Amino acid sequence: MKKTALMLALTGTLASGAAQADTLLGLYIGADGWRTATDGSFANTSQLQEFNFADKTQQSYYVALEHPIPLLPNIRLQHNELQSAGITALSADFSFAGESFSVDSEVQNQIDLTNTDYVLYYEILDNDLVSLDLGVNAKYINGSVAVAETAANGMVAVQDASTFIPMLYGSAVVGLPLTGLELFAQGSFVSYDGSRVYDMQGGVAYALLDNLAVDLRVKLGYRAVNLRLDDIDDLYANLDFKGVFAGVELHF
Repeated sequence: MKKTALMLALTGTLASGAAQADTLLGLYIGADGWRTATDGSFANTSQLQEFNFADKTQQSYYVALEHPIPLLPNIRLQHNELQSAGITALSADFSFAGESFSVDSEVQNQIDLTNTDYVLYYEILDNDLVSLDLGVNAKYINGSVAVAETAANGMVAVQDASTFIPMLYGSAVVGLPLTGLELFAQGSFVSYDGSRVYDMQGGVAYALLDNLAVDLRVKLGYRAVNLRLDDIDDLYANLDFKGVFAGVELHF
């Protein structure tokens, strides 16, 4: 009888400790696949040239750490692939990265504005029904934009771009009781000096696994990114990436 009581007490202590640890410290790891339709324009001046782009599947990976230390923000790091390419018949003479392309010439255009989000945020609300996070995001874009003539031995022009963009960040989750479902929305936004950047997403998540050791949920939603860049390393652009995404998230 004493052994049974001791085992029950020990089990209860361990379960309580695990639950408390999960409340005090949380690690989130996730990955998304995002099918994007891309459209927009770019140039070395504010006179932008429209380009055609093919649809592409992008990938995002993230890790977030939440803790109980007062005044110290939680941290989220997210790497976002952002690429597209296409073939365009130029509607006007076009100069880019020191090279000149004639009107009606056919060019291959490619953008790679892959970026990393460095987010610091606070949990404003955190319960089983509603959670709300607010913070700031330093989005680091490090990529290039290229134009090349499709003809053999044609000209190739490449413009590199690298910058940090400070943004506001917010995230909200609303739980649907007794369903295992959650509605979520998340985004970053900034507008200044002729530039505007936003990265918004929303959708539904379902808990496949929910216990003291690990939570597993799958997500389905829609994501939209706009990069309106005004003279970022001599790059001017107005590019939109939109489409459905699916993902998976682990919470330890």
